[in-house]
Amino acid sequence: MSKRDSIFQKILNGTSDGNIPFETLVNLLKSLGFEMRIKGSHHIFYMNGIDEIINLQAKGNKAKNYQVEQVRKLILKYKLKLN
Repeated sequence: MSKRDSIFQKILNGTSDGNIPFETLVNLLKSLGFEMRIKGSHHIFYMNGIDEIINLQAKGNKAKNYQVEQVRKLILKYKLKLN
């Protein structure tokens, strides 16, 4: 299992939301097909066919717990798969 697949499974399992590196989450969203724009410290992700927008900010070098949860809900809701 690749590192990307491992992180994807950790996010889906919800067991380590506070331990996901920010850059890894950003790269994962890009792998899922999201486009990104940056405004200040906000990394904003969007995708055609998905109504929601994900707004991420780093907490040190980690992603914030509630933002990882938002990503998980989006993956499950739209049944997103890694490319």
